Amino acid sequence: MTRRTVRIAMNGVTGRMGYRQHLVRSILALREQGGLDLGDGRVLWPEPVLVGRREHALRELAERHGLTEWSTDLDAVLADDRTEIYFDAQVTSARVAAITRAIAAGKHVYTEKPTATDLAGALELARLARGAGVKHGVVQDKIFLPGLLKLKRLIDGGFFGEILSVRGEFGYWVFEGDWQEAQRPSWNYRAEDGGGIVVDMFPHWEYVLHELFGRVTSVTAHVATHVPRRWDEHGKPYEATADDAAYGIFQLEGGAVAQINSSWAVRVNRDELVEFQVDGTHGSAVAGLRGCRVQHRSATPKPVWNPDIPVTESFRDQWQEVPDNAEFDNGFKAQWELFLRHVVLDEPYQWDLLAGARGVQLAELGLRSAAEGRRLDVPEVAL
Repeated sequence: MTRRTVRIAMNGVTGRMGYRQHLVRSILALREQGGLDLGDGRVLWPEPVLVGRREHALRELAERHGLTEWSTDLDAVLADDRTEIYFDAQVTSARVAAITRAIAAGKHVYTEKPTATDLAGALELARLARGAGVKHGVVQDKIFLPGLLKLKRLIDGGFFGEILSVRGEFGYWVFEGDWQEAQRPSWNYRAEDGGGIVVDMFPHWEYVLHELFGRVTSVTAHVATHVPRRWDEHGKPYEATADDAAYGIFQLEGGAVAQINSSWAVRVNRDELVEFQVDGTHGSAVAGLRGCRVQHRSATPKPVWNPDIPVTESFRDQWQEVPDNAEFDNGFKAQWELFLRHVVLDEPYQWDLLAGARGVQLAELGLRSAAEGRRLDVPEVAL
């Protein structure tokens, strides 16, 4: 096999998500398996160039993983004709400017979400990319998770009949940072720095709902800052100005209703950190990150409400586990492979910057709905 090298500028890999999921579990994992077999006698070999602001952190990462290329000069990396792809995992507030420069340099773009801090900025990126003729993609990792892939299999197989409703629960307790270190960076809790659970999670819910159940046509949201005082990475107290919990109701095209709670101030009493229950006329399912359980109408018990006697049966035991029936790779890596094949082989790819703009739009409308206390329509986005 011949090797086709693709040089990728990876900006933001010193952060948790950029490092763990994108560099280590995706790009380096591809290298460890010998590259990506393109099926035409060639193997694609990703060559990462680490980009960021902290020279010592980039050098340490490069040395840890045997990489030779890193830089604090993004413009120099983009000016290099060998660089084909620009990847962005920075904080959202820095994303538009960097992606704009990458598009102007003629690079294909792959980016984390949200793609911008507002819909206007997200649509402008999509327009610029289309005008420049570069390929572009947005990370939409949740739909590549084993649990949701099993759920998609059930939908495609007609298991549910008519889908009536979707209920989602996401979240966990993020420590305040005083007596125990927080699991998330402090900027997540400052609105002035682009933080907040709505801007972080509503873009996820948009593509999950859109891909599996139908386009979101309206949103009603309530947001809260349940923990108003936190401590940053240096142990200094600060006021949390961003929402740490959001309660959303989404009307879907076709009539189904979705209700999703998102919170960094909730203690977990469920099997996984995120779970979706889907109820249909013929059956129901509960899907998490990896598992998926079902109950068909033919096996649905007949509970009777009687608060005067104790429950004598385990409702959870009445559900059946959906088998894997396939090997599931890391969701981030799976999407990276699709995007790389899109760039090199021009294979179809639907999760582009316009899809990313839909997520920004839903977050923007969700915050507005909460501020105004009313339901808002979600119009289709278009360039």
